[in-house]
Amino acid sequence: MRRRLIAGNWKMNGSAASARALLQRLAEFADDSKDVVVFPPMPYLSLAIDGNASSRVGTGAQNCAAYEQGAYTGEVSASMIADLGARHVLVGHSERRALFAENDATVLAKVQQALAAKLTVYVCVGETLAQRRQDQQQTVVAEQLQALIAELPASAWSSIVVAYEPVWAIGTGETATPEQAQAMHAFIRSQLQQVSPDVAEQTRILYGGSVKAANAAELFSQPDIDGGLVGGASLDAEEFLAICHS
Repeated sequence: MRRRLIAGNWKMNGSAASARALLQRLAEFADDSKDVVVFPPMPYLSLAIDGNASSRVGTGAQNCAAYEQGAYTGEVSASMIADLGARHVLVGHSERRALFAENDATVLAKVQQALAAKLTVYVCVGETLAQRRQDQQQTVVAEQLQALIAELPASAWSSIVVAYEPVWAIGTGETATPEQAQAMHAFIRSQLQQVSPDVAEQTRILYGGSVKAANAAELFSQPDIDGGLVGGASLDAEEFLAICHS
């Protein structure tokens, strides 16, 4: 039985004061049936790790370097993130792919670094609106997954969470219908059969794309949707907690 998982990606938002206030409210979350993780901006990572130390909420970084160490000014390695005490990292977000030209090879390198640092790695996949209109969504997502499936051993997948984020639904207020989301989640699970039936069954797949308290319950009721990767709504404690309880 896959445990439910709600992840909050704060993106480049907030301040130390707002982060503390949000973490204090989230510390009240006490539901053993699901996991909750937040991904604050890198400057507030230690603050969040300390703030979550006595709570059920986990902490992760929004990104990591594709390299272990060296002369890479401005980069932060997966081993540094783990050294701080974080246990999760997000890679391949559509904003990283679109704005910073990260490709499937870059994402694979980051996944490998994260796994070497013993982090749980959340890998984002998803199609643009143009690609969906051309009925290419499965082709796009399959290619993004294949970059990992072809290179990672089956044992690695116990530390991987897949997040399906239709790019056209991120921060736009648009949301895939529960049926659209379920269809893609089922497709992703079918692709993971290439690794093994156990990996396909056990890997958690999250939906990300304008998840709100108003639509969370219907999305999460789908059989292959194991939770959500929440963006803007994760900055509002009451909204995010409502999603967690959906």
